[in-house]
Amino acid sequence: MLTAIFSVPSLLLAIFTLMAGSSFLATLVSLRLDAGGSHALMIGIVGTGYFAGLTVGARRVTALIGRVGHIRTFAAVASLLSATALAFPIVPPGLGWAALRFLNGIAMAGVFICLESWLNERAEASTRGSVLAGYMIALYSGQALGQILLTLDMADQAMPFAMAAMLVSLAAIPVALTRIASPEIFDATPLKVVELYHVSPLGCIGTIVTGLMFGSFYALGAVYVLRQGGSVDDAAWFMTAVILGGVALQFPLGRLSDRFDRRKVIIALFGGTILSSLALALAGLSGAASLALGMAFGGLGFALYPLCVAHTNDHLKPEQRVGASGGLVLIYSLGAAVGPFVAGGAMETFGPSGLFLFLAGCAAITFGFGLWREWRTDSIPEALQQDFQVLPRTTPVAASLDPYAEEGEADA
Repeated sequence: MLTAIFSVPSLLLAIFTLMAGSSFLATLVSLRLDAGGSHALMIGIVGTGYFAGLTVGARRVTALIGRVGHIRTFAAVASLLSATALAFPIVPPGLGWAALRFLNGIAMAGVFICLESWLNERAEASTRGSVLAGYMIALYSGQALGQILLTLDMADQAMPFAMAAMLVSLAAIPVALTRIASPEIFDATPLKVVELYHVSPLGCIGTIVTGLMFGSFYALGAVYVLRQGGSVDDAAWFMTAVILGGVALQFPLGRLSDRFDRRKVIIALFGGTILSSLALALAGLSGAASLALGMAFGGLGFALYPLCVAHTNDHLKPEQRVGASGGLVLIYSLGAAVGPFVAGGAMETFGPSGLFLFLAGCAAITFGFGLWREWRTDSIPEALQQDFQVLPRTTPVAASLDPYAEEGEADA
């Protein structure tokens, strides 16, 4: 594994640094909006702007890379992300910030597509799983560091935005100086939503709902803590706990789904997500208890997306898997774009607990749908299930990093 990771150090350093800056910026924007008296609905709209930009960018940036190449595109989108981070203190909060987050989303889509297609080019069949693991470690570690940076004492209103911009700008250095040759752009056509639903109704619905849930959480999770009476430090550690819980349990739960009926595992995880969300909604903020509940919520919820991808792939021919995984990333992003807007309305109606009541409601609908599918159709035999693989929820290009999809294409 280490040999595979050492073959792409500049790319992994870039994604780590970028995710630290981007994750820090995302939570910072929500916290500043809340401190400025913005309604939860407006904070949700700003959060929606980012995921809408990510969805649009994932469909449009590929053409730019084809014209000017990976390094120039990466430099351009990193500069856009850095510039928009610096613009927040001088643009009036509200719809102006939603527009900036939309541009952030487009820029991050460009970052992900550049790096993921590069990693796909460098990974051989025997090392693809190790490269993907290194990518996920760098991505989640950067995301967790971004939350911890919120605990630093920065009294200057503009300084945190400048720090986010610096991290993003520094991420361009290892890419600009890399000696790794630029790859040909990967441009698999994602399967359409109707096709995905026909292949695996639970996989499709589960992915959309997971997007609704985690788009809402990333946009409003820190605001929930503040409105429960917590401090900025409390919000930072709560967000970190959720991310670390998700990292810790994804692989064990995935392996569990390899040994047992995957559909039953997905249904059980949605059931557990209902309980952890309701506990967070009803218990309020209580120090260590809230961190433990946050870790449980993250541990159960983060595993749902890769499990839904694996469940969908269980129904597909090997050569269809990259297109299906790419389509699932897109519908996840669409759900994530809608979620913050709806969750913001729930917080306006029910108070801070409205966020997790909304998340519990989303999980409950999918839990019921899963039970209905369990009653209507037979499960895939365990012997025919593909092995679980942790996958990023970034852009359709990430699907090309799936080692099982690659093996399937080679065999086809």
